[in-house]
Amino acid sequence: MKLSRAELEADSWAFALDIYARPGIADACLKLQNEAGVDVMILLMVTFALARHRILLTPAEIGKLDDACLPWREQIVWPLRAIRSGLKSGPRPAPSSETELFRSKVKSLELAAERLQNRLLADSLPLRPGKDVVSPQDLRSALSGVVTLFLERRGNGSIADLLSSIDLIVDTTMQSAR
Repeated sequence: MKLSRAELEADSWAFALDIYARPGIADACLKLQNEAGVDVMILLMVTFALARHRILLTPAEIGKLDDACLPWREQIVWPLRAIRSGLKSGPRPAPSSETELFRSKVKSLELAAERLQNRLLADSLPLRPGKDVVSPQDLRSALSGVVTLFLERRGNGSIADLLSSIDLIVDTTMQSAR
């Protein structure tokens, strides 16, 4: 059965929410985001493509996914994230009970922006026949490719320090696929 783009977007979003909610995954994703500049939505889309559709994206295809959502991420998602994060410690009157309600609303907007980014990614996902079998090494290689792309853009950092986060995502994804 071939999915429409709308069904693909809905399925990939549900997958992202499910994987992200599993023990340790949020922390692993945030480590990759904070230490390598990884776009977690791209990381989860690459994971989804392989885990659900057995499509192993090439580095060039991952780059095209990034190109598809880069303006949205930089102009919308990152500013919302910066506002939400900034409200944790200030400026005055934050942090307070009053500003926590505002921060919660910004967090909802950030999540909605990430959902729209997911749609951009789903619309740009190359669809083709998948591999017969997907191994943990396939997923590890794909996620290492995502991390490497962002490390290279930053111009610094080592993937060696991030392998435990990649491995946790791989192990969790492969367990959920069984």
